[in-house]
Amino acid sequence: MAMVNLKSVTAVLLVVLGWSCLSFAADEQAGGKGFVWRSKAPADCPFAKSEELVGVLFTGVHSDYKFADTWYPTWAADGNLYSPWTDGSVPRLDGGREKSSSNGYTGSRDKRQATTGQAVMIGEDPLNLKVYSLGLVGADPYPYGGRYPCGSLVYNGVWYYGTYCLAPYGMTHYGPTSYNWPWLGPLVGFRVSTDLGKKWKETPHSPSKSLFGETGMWGYPVKMGSPHFVDFGKNMEHSPDGKAYLVGQGAEEPDAKPRFANLSWITGDQVYMARVKPSIENINDSSKYEFFAGHNDKGNAVWSSDFNAIKPLLDWNNNMGCVTVTYDAPLKKYLMCVTDGCTTAARMNSYILEAANLTGPWKLVVYMKDFGEQGYFLNFPSKFISADGYTLWLCYSANFARNWRGIKIHSNPAGSRYGLVLHKIKLLDRKAYGEFVKGKGAVE
Repeated sequence: MAMVNLKSVTAVLLVVLGWSCLSFAADEQAGGKGFVWRSKAPADCPFAKSEELVGVLFTGVHSDYKFADTWYPTWAADGNLYSPWTDGSVPRLDGGREKSSSNGYTGSRDKRQATTGQAVMIGEDPLNLKVYSLGLVGADPYPYGGRYPCGSLVYNGVWYYGTYCLAPYGMTHYGPTSYNWPWLGPLVGFRVSTDLGKKWKETPHSPSKSLFGETGMWGYPVKMGSPHFVDFGKNMEHSPDGKAYLVGQGAEEPDAKPRFANLSWITGDQVYMARVKPSIENINDSSKYEFFAGHNDKGNAVWSSDFNAIKPLLDWNNNMGCVTVTYDAPLKKYLMCVTDGCTTAARMNSYILEAANLTGPWKLVVYMKDFGEQGYFLNFPSKFISADGYTLWLCYSANFARNWRGIKIHSNPAGSRYGLVLHKIKLLDRKAYGEFVKGKGAVE
């Protein structure tokens, strides 16, 4: 996210907090120290515990790419991953570095421009990827202060790249307290590239005339906020119907439990969903979309072409935020990552849910209090899912605001840092959880 007073990271520290994680056997491949995160969800958690996936092992194996943040890889037909990025720098093929900032506030409307980058990630080993910037695109965020990347999809050689807006400032003061972009603006629309990021056709929409007609001015809540495409695998091969699905964070007005920064880049109350047949003609035409509108009396999902009929897919007031979904084909499971950023610039809580169907029911795999300890933009790139479906690489960034609010932020798990982080994890079924945690005993 927006980098403010970010100090260089000279070391990473694994902080073992008594209630948050336990150390166990080393990862066999790397000899690193692994641990199972002890899940302890708040009492009002609305999700039943998964009976099939009951824990997550962090192997201790992780990348150390000292890049920017906002990485959402999409697996293209050519075998490469393509991703947006911003707020930092990424190497170019010529040996230089590309620099981007999505903070478009300059104090002058005539000079407002936010930049977002695009990159290719080449290779099969998450620890040895060749990551190169493919350039930057500038766009006006007005009447908002920032314009950031969100939903990104490469399908049949066409790259669809969404941007959304934030306000009012990267560091916003509410009384004595500092917040980071506390108001979430709308999805503007999608720019399109037919040559994998070399040239782009900008969306016909603007921040004040967004794709779904939403506004986030003065903190008014949107529904399809900062949406991300469901990762259906290589070239969307596992889509159930050939359509692209988007999940976004949102909130309602009036709010039963209001809080400042209730709906920001990293906080929210609900998850919403939309779908569209991806094409250049459809992607910026709201009439081509369908929106999840709840379930009927028989429990079947209802879809509507009327955006006003949209209903939450999931609802947990003051405990939701940035959301991504990946299909784990070997397990035939959807995995959802959600981050509640709390105050937007302190410790953050993340959790992983699983479901056999996109429309639920969703069940809790693990609740990770203070993950990162300031981890955000979590997602599972489908390219790096093992053949049995249990070993994955968690992609995220962390700790952009280590010195805000007088709170000392540590790296937990080890390797959590500002940049592109890929951490090898293993999903545990009841038997595996028992072996790691209980010595083959029962799972609580």
